[in-house]
Amino acid sequence: MGVNSLLTLLLPLFVLLILRFPFLTGSTSASLVGVNYGVVANNLPPPNKAVRLLSSIGVGRIKLYDADPTILRAFANTGVELIIGLPNRCVAKVRDPNEAAAWIRANVQAYLPGTKIAAITVGNEILTGNDTSLSQSLLPAMESLHSVLTSLGLDSQIAITTPHSLAFFASSYPPSTSTFRRDIIPFITPILNFLYRTNSPFLINAYPYFAYKDDPGNVSLDYVLFEPNSGFLDPNSKLNYENMLHAQVDAVYAAIEAAGGPKGVEVRISETGWPSNGDEDEAGATAENAAKYNGNLMKMVSEEKGTPMKPGTPLRVYVFALFNENMKPGPASERNYGLFKPDGSPAYHLGILMPQENSTAAPSSGGVLPSGGDGWGRGPNGNGGGNGDISSIYYSISGAAVSKLL
Repeated sequence: MGVNSLLTLLLPLFVLLILRFPFLTGSTSASLVGVNYGVVANNLPPPNKAVRLLSSIGVGRIKLYDADPTILRAFANTGVELIIGLPNRCVAKVRDPNEAAAWIRANVQAYLPGTKIAAITVGNEILTGNDTSLSQSLLPAMESLHSVLTSLGLDSQIAITTPHSLAFFASSYPPSTSTFRRDIIPFITPILNFLYRTNSPFLINAYPYFAYKDDPGNVSLDYVLFEPNSGFLDPNSKLNYENMLHAQVDAVYAAIEAAGGPKGVEVRISETGWPSNGDEDEAGATAENAAKYNGNLMKMVSEEKGTPMKPGTPLRVYVFALFNENMKPGPASERNYGLFKPDGSPAYHLGILMPQENSTAAPSSGGVLPSGGDGWGRGPNGNGGGNGDISSIYYSISGAAVSKLL
């Protein structure tokens, strides 16, 4: 398939994921995919414009890295489900129950029920950050915040979890024999027990792009981009893997089991994506590959299939990221993960007409589940959003795609 054709499919596939039940009013949060909304930039549009952009493409879930009040207010009464973040610098502080209660009052209670907060991530990739003190504070902070939510009757509505880097592996090949690093097991096992007890997911930031970039001569590009390939047979489990992302997820499940963790914890992807540009030495960082990765990822997730090890558990994913962020440090690729440029135009050709600047209404083909929960193992807690005019040909394309596939 040519790049233009694949790019044209990208957002229609996105809406297939977001709008699992089309032609109902309002925005939806009942989807298997969301988008990370990072703000490490000095040229991004204000949050109210980001809300309109997300509405125009039917996004029902976003993940933040903090609890920016401007963003939380902007998403009030939109029906969009939010994951908010407690930054690493605040983790040790909220071990104190009084500090945890104050943080919840200021960053959660102050915005309910209008803003639909479904989860709080406590820090980001803490266990692989080489800060033992912070690692020791992580679980107590999670427990402290959860206790506050419980006291407020919000524990069944808002999950507490934390995202992990795949650098926590001691070995990850083949997936069936994967293990966590020995220095991390004392921290990660009790966290797994907490997640099981509170019915919360285990989050990972998984980037097949890095594997390809580091060894393009030996890592198949088709394998990491979900393109047709011969696959890989795990010699122990005899399971066949047709893409690296599934292998990474199943490696986590195997490592959890090897560490003696509970079997009922679901692994979800809190970040994954592909850069559309990079430095000369960053192999594979192109718009064509970004389109293939994100397009094929969305198509795969839309089929609601699990991994080879967990075929009955649909994979849930947050794509990184909504915008290119021009102030992120590091190589050029770090500033080019966005689906969109800061002006709201696609970072690469997406095959749609964007809504008019003055359009603020949610598209009428938004859609909420007629009944159901928030996707975090919890019951329904209200629907937001409203009616409006279709503002993009994206909806006429996606409506046909969904109706054919349901």
